[in-house]
Amino acid sequence: MLLWLEKIKSAMLQWVIAWHDFVKSKNKMLIAFCFCFIVGAGVFSLLENNGSLFYLYLLLFIILFFVIIFWHKKYIRFLCLCLLFFILGACRFLISIPEKNFARVEFYNGEKKVLRGFVSSEPDIGLSDARYVVRVESVKEDQNSKSVSGNISVKTRIYPEYKYGDTLEIECLLQEPANFTTASAGSRLMAAKDSKFNYIKYLAKQGVWSICSNPNIKNLDENKGNILVSFMLKIKSKIKVQIASLWPEPNSSLMAGLLYGSRSGLPQELVDNFSRTGVSHIVAVSGYNVSIIAVALNIILIYAGLFRRQSFWFLISLILAFVFFTGATASVVRAGIMAIIILAAQHIGRMSAVGRALVYAAVVMLVLNPYLLVWDAGFQLSFLSTLGLVYLSPIIQYFVDSKFKIESNLWKSALEVFITTISAILVTLPLIMYQFGRFSVVAPLVNILILWIVPWLMLFGFISLVFSFIFFPVGQLVAWGTDLGVRYVIMVVDWFGSKSWSAFNLRISLPTMVVIYLVLILFIWRKKPKFYLQK
Repeated sequence: MLLWLEKIKSAMLQWVIAWHDFVKSKNKMLIAFCFCFIVGAGVFSLLENNGSLFYLYLLLFIILFFVIIFWHKKYIRFLCLCLLFFILGACRFLISIPEKNFARVEFYNGEKKVLRGFVSSEPDIGLSDARYVVRVESVKEDQNSKSVSGNISVKTRIYPEYKYGDTLEIECLLQEPANFTTASAGSRLMAAKDSKFNYIKYLAKQGVWSICSNPNIKNLDENKGNILVSFMLKIKSKIKVQIASLWPEPNSSLMAGLLYGSRSGLPQELVDNFSRTGVSHIVAVSGYNVSIIAVALNIILIYAGLFRRQSFWFLISLILAFVFFTGATASVVRAGIMAIIILAAQHIGRMSAVGRALVYAAVVMLVLNPYLLVWDAGFQLSFLSTLGLVYLSPIIQYFVDSKFKIESNLWKSALEVFITTISAILVTLPLIMYQFGRFSVVAPLVNILILWIVPWLMLFGFISLVFSFIFFPVGQLVAWGTDLGVRYVIMVVDWFGSKSWSAFNLRISLPTMVVIYLVLILFIWRKKPKFYLQK
């Protein structure tokens, strides 16, 4: 009994010392404030009521008053500031919910109206319908136009097509978005049929609170889009046409997915097989995808003879070009940030700095869009996979190196790619089972079989495109060679995805997921002193 008391006393003493050190460290305090902001935005994004903003402002004032009064008492000041940042995160989410008044388009939900606005983002053109986000500028009432603001989601026929910046006059019945029990979606979303998909929050991420189906549309032939965005999307459109001319379907759609994340042309059966085999990330522009590919390409370039510094700056330039190339959408920018953080981790070897960079990146993204934390699975997967690549892969690498002595540089490179992939899979698996209720038995094997070739397909696919614009027959020749690799990927995915045992439904509860991640964090924390030494 006395021994247990001594252990408890020793543990409490260590916690007190750690607490004192924590409060004295400005870097750690800043991280704590960032976490409080993130938690505040996350907690309030789960709540439905939006009438507490006034009380939060009042609480904010009271906390600031206490901060001023107790400024010289560092522990009370620290706790007050933590609460202050929590409230700031909550306020950031709540102010993103628009008030329903006559100056907002959602005020007219349930009514048939004639609206005028312009296409404010890249159109989502599917196989059976097209969806546009339209920024509304005015609404007609009794032959008079009244200025309003807000976005609407418009679902209509594929033809005629409208492009970013087109000014449209739309007559339709405005409706409030509603959740559906399955992510059916004509919505073409990255969700399994039984996933915890929230359509209202999905639209809210885009600032959309009204939907409009089967409208009458008149194109007013005015361009109101941003010139730079229009230019990027025109380039992307030309690339899309060129890809279709270089590769047959479904190979061209897969190449489009590899190069800029488009999945609209992929057959549903192939999309399902990618999901069942756990390799959907290769055709989705996410931090998961870009980070793994960047790490793999980094290993290949170093093995090919480049120095680490040369490889690092080459890949940074490539990622920035990729972000521009794909239209610099929010998901692409996020993916680029994640990949750059991963490469920086490998380059400078300071894992603590990378961890801080991830937290700061999360805060900036949530300031821009507070819906991402809870309602964007891509955001969650991007951060978790990045954390896995930074913190878990060195532990696995150390374990493998201590058990096996591998002399061949080729096998070392292949093993590093494998460990990178496994790390991302292990860290994201609990979230995938919670969000999508699916466990892929073959994911590690299929990733090993195809991931090594993905960077080469992207590289030579890009070369094919460049040459096809200069002299089409040369581009076609390179594309023919690349097509063999694309066929190989499809063959592997189709073979494993068609097996009944390749994946099965397994949904875990939120508490179970939280427990799994706490155990994983504890495991990494216990190993931290051995592996995360600064270089």
